[in-house]
Amino acid sequence: MLSIAIGCDDAAIEMKNQIVIFLQSKNITVVDYSCDQHQEPTMYPDIAIQVALAIKAGKHERGILICGTGIGMSISANKVFGVRAAQCHDTFSAQRARKSNNAQIICLGARVIGPELAKTLIEAWLDAEFDGGGSTEKVERIRYYEQSLHD
Repeated sequence: MLSIAIGCDDAAIEMKNQIVIFLQSKNITVVDYSCDQHQEPTMYPDIAIQVALAIKAGKHERGILICGTGIGMSISANKVFGVRAAQCHDTFSAQRARKSNNAQIICLGARVIGPELAKTLIEAWLDAEFDGGGSTEKVERIRYYEQSLHD
């Protein structure tokens, strides 16, 4: 059974809750790394790093991160060596994030898209598989730079 790590900051709790229900209705295991709505606002980088580290450790196959725009979560998650997170707000990008870039994490903006589009994007991303081919060499080049530029 597919296991997905999900995380959001205080700007995206409502959307995240709807996505969790959507994923569970598809018999997908969901582990929530989000802030609690009753807590002080949480720094989105902390949540993104937790999810990215869980993906890197193999605890989950995929991850979903949601903040106001998806930008901060994407930047933060991509700081984890070996993790590829893609900010997506359209179905083509969501599909290509997997097919061309083998992204393990999709990042969404709750202030940019609504929950129904978010579900559509997640479904497109989940249904897509890395197609290898010419993309394999490009993803390997990303790994090369990760290793050679890593402090």
